[in-house]
Amino acid sequence: MKKIVLLLIGLLFLSGWVSAYQVNIDAPDSLAVGKPLVVTGTTTFGVGTPIDVVLYYQLTTTTEIKRKIVYVQSDKSFKAVFDTTGLKPGTYKVEVPANGLGDSISMKLVTLFDRTEEISLSSPLNQGFTGKIYVSGQIKGDENSGVQIEVIDPDGLVVFGPQYVNIDNAAHFAAVVPITDPGDYEVSFTDVKGYIGSRTISSQGQATVASTVTPSETLTTNPAVISAHTQSSRDTPAYFIVKTGTGPVTLYTSKSLDWVIEYIDDKGALHMDNDQGAMNAERAEFQGNGKIVYVKVYPYKYSVASDVFLYGENVNSIVVSQTVPAPFAATESQTATTQESPVVPVIGIVAVGMALVLAHKKMD
Repeated sequence: MKKIVLLLIGLLFLSGWVSAYQVNIDAPDSLAVGKPLVVTGTTTFGVGTPIDVVLYYQLTTTTEIKRKIVYVQSDKSFKAVFDTTGLKPGTYKVEVPANGLGDSISMKLVTLFDRTEEISLSSPLNQGFTGKIYVSGQIKGDENSGVQIEVIDPDGLVVFGPQYVNIDNAAHFAAVVPITDPGDYEVSFTDVKGYIGSRTISSQGQATVASTVTPSETLTTNPAVISAHTQSSRDTPAYFIVKTGTGPVTLYTSKSLDWVIEYIDDKGALHMDNDQGAMNAERAEFQGNGKIVYVKVYPYKYSVASDVFLYGENVNSIVVSQTVPAPFAATESQTATTQESPVVPVIGIVAVGMALVLAHKKMD
């Protein structure tokens, strides 16, 4: 009887000892193809214990893709990193399978998605070395927004960004990245929805910019787009202060509504543009002299109000004015006076008419 009791106690002790080992892993719920899949975990296993971390593809059956052996660190943590380049979009599973040291199994489902087709580069992937690389193109569905660009050199060091670059109303962006050496540079793109994808631009040889990059792709003809935004309605228009560059200047709005642009140039002349409708951005084009231009933007319809973006090409800055700029205040005051002034002559004419009628009655 005592032997049976001791055997049961031993089994309970052994069971408790085995179940004491725990493994808990964590991984992102979703990830873009091409980004590293980082799996982290904690465990009660001893320092230096090898841990198998396996990546499976989940379809109708489970297929092992990659397996990593990592080791428990001094803080009882471990980490495995899987390269997802070339993997097809879909549902995957990362798991620490049972390894005989314990009965703990931890698993996490991860969805891989691919957005690389949303990027269309117009700048060449092979460019002559000039001390800079040119990055320009379009991103589907990101009109009037921005994209975060990061550039990594051949040694794996970040040489640009992450930095946001404006996207115009045609979903176009452009940037020039200074570099010190020729080689392959990885350019990655991220927007508000997350990581989009990456492209590799190779800078080699001693060719000039003209031999590798067409004029439409240089920063000179595709200048950086500067923008600002604020709320606007017909009763409370949006006012902007724009410091122009020298040469042709283009100002344009977002496309959400039928916007009207009014601007007062550096000579004090008032201009208005409203010929694009709601489907296209309203535009104003003029010659800049490096001076201040005051801009007013408001919706064509009285019944609407919305956020409006004002974008500028070949401008040094665009700032939202919290008050009505003086040139507009003077113009609007003059307009109001002009509209009210006809009241006096009308009243005078009516008074003279009444006097003539009364005089005619007296004569009768």
